[in-house]
Amino acid sequence: MAKKKHEEHENHERWLVSYADFITLLFAFFVVMYSVSSVNEGKYRTVSESIKAALNPVNSIPSSRLPFTIGDAKPKVIPSEAVSSSDPVIRRMREIMTRINPNLKADVSEVKIVESGHGTIMISLPESILFQSGEARVRSEALPFMKALSEILIEMDRHIRILGHTDNVPIRTAQFPSNWELSAGRAVMVVRIFSELYGVPITHLSATGLADAKPIMSNDTPEGRTKNRRVEIIILEKTASEDTLDSLLPKETTSARLP
Repeated sequence: MAKKKHEEHENHERWLVSYADFITLLFAFFVVMYSVSSVNEGKYRTVSESIKAALNPVNSIPSSRLPFTIGDAKPKVIPSEAVSSSDPVIRRMREIMTRINPNLKADVSEVKIVESGHGTIMISLPESILFQSGEARVRSEALPFMKALSEILIEMDRHIRILGHTDNVPIRTAQFPSNWELSAGRAVMVVRIFSELYGVPITHLSATGLADAKPIMSNDTPEGRTKNRRVEIIILEKTASEDTLDSLLPKETTSARLP
């Protein structure tokens, strides 16, 4: 008796093979499209110019569009002495001065920034920018200015001396028996604000009160006395000496008077 042939089992999942091939091709297509879309333009231009130069080396156009003159392409060597390392710092300081709060009603033109040949920088601030007359408490309107200045001081990482100056008009109050206490109190207050509020390292700061011992103008006129009432911020170069500081201070001195 002849055996019956078993019917072949029909594979219903045969479509998965074609589907997998289609997905693979689609993935490859998107990979190619992505790679084409992210071609580095600079590399493409370089390769293109190289091919042009290889195929037509005589008439090839230089890749640079800038005119080229023999002898002008040599870099100019600038001596290091010709560029001051503190120039950017000076510019930033001058920019800060222009943003002093107008509510202070201070003459910003009286702010002086002087740089010695040794790299030491002196900033002279009139009394009206920081203090009320006869007081050592820094005005709140001056705090944004001092904050901006302290950021520069932190970056410079130098030693800083704060000098307080007054005119020769005597002051006799319970808090300030003489101009010595007033000038020293103002210098100390500036130091405390720099260190305690804005993070200038206290090891970099010192305060000195000079009263009316270092005037820059004659105290015989109201204008001169106004100019003499000031605070000076001396930013010392790391190799600076006391002679450097003395060269920045006024030469004219007056004898100290006891109260």
